[in-house]
Amino acid sequence: MNPILTIVVGATLLTVVTIAYGGTFLLRVATGGYPFNDLQKAFFRAGHAHAGVLVILGLVCVLAQDAAGVGGGWEWAAVGVLAAAILISAGFFLSVLGRDPQRPGRAIVILWIGVAVLTAALLTVGISVIAAGASALG
Repeated sequence: MNPILTIVVGATLLTVVTIAYGGTFLLRVATGGYPFNDLQKAFFRAGHAHAGVLVILGLVCVLAQDAAGVGGGWEWAAVGVLAAAILISAGFFLSVLGRDPQRPGRAIVILWIGVAVLTAALLTVGISVIAAGASALG
């Protein structure tokens, strides 16, 4: 694996600590420790869940590409999945900040940018793994 990509993976694993800490925040929100409305609670839950799932998916993508022998710069597509984890989660959290919002604010665009990055990254990762497998056949 590319040494820089190895460092990215290690740093990503460390971010799981912050995701776990976010779970304690959600526990306080759910038990009434903080005065958030239902929209905020739902978006906080969604942001937290997406962060955890997409970080794991990003790590799986890195490992799949590495196992398939993807190179030539294409292995960096998996970092897009990790970036999408940040963007999508940030979009959920930041779009409902404030006192008693009734609908998501303008920051919701961050979520949609994250969705676009995730889609492009997953397409690239999938195609690169298939291409590496196909080239190994011939």
